Amino acid sequence: MLLTLKRAVIVTVLLWIMLALGFTFVLVGLGQVFFPYQANGSVVTVQGRPIAARHVGQYFGNRLQYFWGRPSATVSLTTGKPQPYNALNSAPSNEGPTNAVLLHDIQRRIARYLHTTPGLTVGQIPVSLVESSGSGLDPDITVQSALIQVPRVAKYTGLRPARLRQLVRSQVLPPDLGVFGPSRINVVLLNVALYQLLHPQSAAQ
Repeated sequence: MLLTLKRAVIVTVLLWIMLALGFTFVLVGLGQVFFPYQANGSVVTVQGRPIAARHVGQYFGNRLQYFWGRPSATVSLTTGKPQPYNALNSAPSNEGPTNAVLLHDIQRRIARYLHTTPGLTVGQIPVSLVESSGSGLDPDITVQSALIQVPRVAKYTGLRPARLRQLVRSQVLPPDLGVFGPSRINVVLLNVALYQLLHPQSAAQ
């Protein structure tokens, strides 16, 4: 029995070393060699300072001069109050399509777009701009979702709408592998490009 126990302990330790340590180190090593940017968090920097992660959205809804991403339903872990794009608490709202709170939030978001964006009509607002994503961290919006915001951004930055539309189109990301999903806009990268346009001395990586 002691021999069997000894073998079981040895096998357990060997499997732990191979699977818990060895496999992890191999994956980390491969990531650092072949995908260092992604493996280290896809960090976006401006003037040498990290300001965002490319694959995690940021909240721009309090800034009329920037493009807004999808609504986020994430909340603070400590207070339980809304904290958009809280990467420590990724979650959807879990509110059904007939939920009164959800319907109120959607109407409030629609009203805000109509109030801040010259010439915008309800029919032009994509659903994705008024309904939160499943993760609450979605960094992307559709190209149309960015273009409908151009009049507002032009109003509050003083930039010509044609120049902003050109900026939006310069940031279009193609479908993954050229096949999966639609063309899209990364809101963080778009706003970094907008910031550089407004502040020509800045530099981003």
